[in-house]
Amino acid sequence: MIHRFQYLTQDLPSFSHPELAEMACKNGIKWLQLRVKEVPFDEYLYIAQTVKHICDRFQTTLIINDNVEICKLVNAAGVHLGKTDMSIAQARKILGETKIIGGTANTLEDIMFLHVQGAHYVGLGPYKFTTTKKNLSSVLGLDAYSKTVQALPFPIPIIAIGGIQLEDVKPLINTGVFGVAVSSAINLSTEKEKTIANFLELF
Repeated sequence: MIHRFQYLTQDLPSFSHPELAEMACKNGIKWLQLRVKEVPFDEYLYIAQTVKHICDRFQTTLIINDNVEICKLVNAAGVHLGKTDMSIAQARKILGETKIIGGTANTLEDIMFLHVQGAHYVGLGPYKFTTTKKNLSSVLGLDAYSKTVQALPFPIPIIAIGGIQLEDVKPLINTGVFGVAVSSAINLSTEKEKTIANFLELF
């Protein structure tokens, strides 16, 4: 089952990924994407194993960002693939039929391609400029989300991503997207628990 509110960890100097995961799960997050960048494979694996134990304790769905091999080794629920990552077809061969596979899109054409490949959901964005992601695609606004969702010839959960703040959620949901993914709005908040509660209240 794809969740309407998705949370992503990020590399922070003051908090480790397991600390962010523990904080998120304790406060009711039920879909967590582990997003680790530019670390050696063994370190990523260790972080992922630790976060998997945390997610299992709280019955939170764990999605691994970008890395199919890590996903398989820790037996995560699935993987989220960026536009420059392995194809969904290749990932499916490695992970088998039961794992969730999501993909990143910036256009309607991207969504069509991901759907044909068998994506379970699509992260469409970025909604706004965000420093969380390097090599950012063209920024989309509310109008682009509305037009894209209305033009879809098939049902697929569309998750808005990229720089989303609390006040953006309702306008985005009103465009017809299925849900939102949030990272820095929570991770950079000085009151993380309260911020999570405020987001969850909207769903």
